[in-house]
Amino acid sequence: MESDIRFFRRRASEELAAANRAVTELARERRMILAGVFLERLKVLEASNATAESGPAFKWATRRSAK
Repeated sequence: MESDIRFFRRRASEELAAANRAVTELARERRMILAGVFLERLKVLEASNATAESGPAFKWATRRSAK
């Protein structure tokens, strides 16, 4: 199954490519808007992933047991 990050990255890339091939200015604008939506969602996901990976999932995972 494709991850959300990979999906949004792929869709943004596809929309940018379609915008470059668009025949009319209106079609190009619509494709750019869609690409922007996918890029914004990608940015949010990557930011949340970076925050989640910055530390352990559980606070007790880094505590050492007292001997």
